[in-house]
Amino acid sequence: MNPWWISALAAVLIGHFGLNLAIYNRINATGLPRKLIKSIVYVFFVWTLLFPALMMWLHPETLKGLAAGASSQVSIPLWLWVYGWLCLAALPVFGIPWLLWRPIFGLEWVTAPRTTEVVDVQQETSNPLPLTPRCRRHAALPMNQIFELAVEEIDLPVAGLPAELNGYQIAHLSDIHLTGDVHLDFARYVVDRATAFEPDLIAVTGDIIDERECVDWLETIFGDARASDGCYFVLGNHDTRIPNPAETRQAMEQAGWTDLGCHTLSVSLRNVETSLIGNEFPWFPRTPVDAEDSSRFRLLLSHSPDQFQWARQHRVTLMLAGHTHGGQGRLPLAGPLLSPSFHGSRYASGDFYRPPTTLHVSRGLSGTHLLRINCRPELSLLKLRSI
Repeated sequence: MNPWWISALAAVLIGHFGLNLAIYNRINATGLPRKLIKSIVYVFFVWTLLFPALMMWLHPETLKGLAAGASSQVSIPLWLWVYGWLCLAALPVFGIPWLLWRPIFGLEWVTAPRTTEVVDVQQETSNPLPLTPRCRRHAALPMNQIFELAVEEIDLPVAGLPAELNGYQIAHLSDIHLTGDVHLDFARYVVDRATAFEPDLIAVTGDIIDERECVDWLETIFGDARASDGCYFVLGNHDTRIPNPAETRQAMEQAGWTDLGCHTLSVSLRNVETSLIGNEFPWFPRTPVDAEDSSRFRLLLSHSPDQFQWARQHRVTLMLAGHTHGGQGRLPLAGPLLSPSFHGSRYASGDFYRPPTTLHVSRGLSGTHLLRINCRPELSLLKLRSI
């Protein structure tokens, strides 16, 4: 056995999986139609599994010859040479940044003290939370945390925060994903906990509705939410799954919430001139922001963390986002792999800072994939701190 060729073949396989993972993450970050995205993802998923089997089936003698060190006597097909080098090139192109941005290294991370209370929401509600056989099967899987809510109280240092807003409290929810698989009591419990925090402001950053019939749940879930400075929301990519997303906006407004998706609002928070900005791009048009705006505090609600650079360009002080679900699962030390973002899993969840913007990304509450491994749903209770 030739160890050099064995190592090269192993590197090709690792590069193959890394390349297709990077494609998956970035395709899901686009504003392409959902059916097209799913078709592309399906093709790449099949290719990810098929390539190793295809090599062993089509070219077993080639692989045996390389493993034995008889490379000079082996004819390697052109397609395998080209794709093999592409996979090797993917290792430094995607692999090095992936390693650098692991949570364990803390690059761009904000040191934000937090206390976490884990709540088994099924024990707090009278109705069974799984509504469908699919959900019941998933909920019974070992290590699945879909109903284990992490209520996280976070002291979040915010660069440039006006002193008057020191201690300002925001309850942040994201990715509600009302699919009809989970009883509305789950989301309602989370909203009730957010309200019990007595926040100054409550924010929801998109992906509220997946199925049209769940629009009728919104009044029950969100109608009792209260915050002294108001409750605000934006929509996300999954909110485009129903024929008319305006129905979701209307139902949330009837429940007492303010739509920031197509607006920038000038408000006063503790006598501080503030711009409340919504960003639902690329699924809806971006909100125009006045270049002459002189507000001392700018708060952005964005569905995707991919708008981080846009936030920085528009002098946003604090940005709240979701969309990435924390990766849906997290490996020890390595952290998340899957993350629908142009940055891969770099901003899958947590607190980050790039001047002049502090970014908080929530793991969200639910999803169409009813599986969470080492990645509990999250209710973020933020206490802003001046630094």
